[in-house]
Amino acid sequence: MAVRISYNALRADPASLKDALQAGLGSQPGALGIVLIEDLPDSYPALRTRLLRHAAALAALPEPAKRRLESPETTYSFGWSHGKEVMNGRPDTAKGSFYANPLTDRACVSAPKRARYPEYFADNIWPDAAFAAAFKALGALVAHVGIALADACDATGLAPRPIAPLIKASQCHKARLLHYFPAPARGGDDACGTHIDHSLLTALCSALYLQPRGGELVPVPPPSADAGLWIYPRGSAHAVKVQIPADCLGEFARAALTQPSRRARRYRSSRKAGSRLPRTTCRAGRGAPTSAARRSPSSSSTSPVCSADPDPTSTT
Repeated sequence: MAVRISYNALRADPASLKDALQAGLGSQPGALGIVLIEDLPDSYPALRTRLLRHAAALAALPEPAKRRLESPETTYSFGWSHGKEVMNGRPDTAKGSFYANPLTDRACVSAPKRARYPEYFADNIWPDAAFAAAFKALGALVAHVGIALADACDATGLAPRPIAPLIKASQCHKARLLHYFPAPARGGDDACGTHIDHSLLTALCSALYLQPRGGELVPVPPPSADAGLWIYPRGSAHAVKVQIPADCLGEFARAALTQPSRRARRYRSSRKAGSRLPRTTCRAGRGAPTSAARRSPSSSSTSPVCSADPDPTSTT
């Protein structure tokens, strides 16, 4: 079971959370590498739902409208991306992604750095003002929670070197909003391959499953007990399911805190054939990129990923 931490305690008395942080994010056998942050601001559930519904609306736009939101010059690291990633040796068309910096539309870096690293420092691309507002509102809240967690990791000595200053000074936070299109369930690990996230910290909102009903998309329960996030505990070859409640954030720690043995995977839907549900989730990472992560093709998610400056290619 994942360790739960109160956001109120995280801000008011981080020293009191040393044992809980170690239990959730430490290197000891059995640690999941994730903590669940509860007692979030009252605005969080509505912000989550609003943005995830925008994900479904974006994915339903006509193809010409979505192509106008693509950014091939950033290797599709800003704006809309569909079928550009390769999964299991073939283009992954099961999901669509939308990338943006949730904290600033234009990174405060030099022109040469912007030109050298467009994947990190390009300007945001937005489909409309309402989408941008929803994306930024949730992204800002997630970033504040992540910074509080980073401060607590530094204060309790969990991080071998301070990580909060890296996150706070970063100009390349990146959020990823994912929409997974309806598809027949294949069973097993059909959502994404086992992967290690590439941020110092990654925040993940719970998925939102939507079902067409009466001309509207209405929230429904997951189609199967297998659907969702699965994690390999440290030292274990057997994945366990971690349920992130709708009013919580899941916060992963990467190699900045521990050895990179925490691996995750997500199942798309039921092992029973015929389940067809679009799913939306929110995902956010903050920190220096150290390795590419493969994402699940079965939901929508948002992810602020912050990389440490000044040179994103040299961070470890």
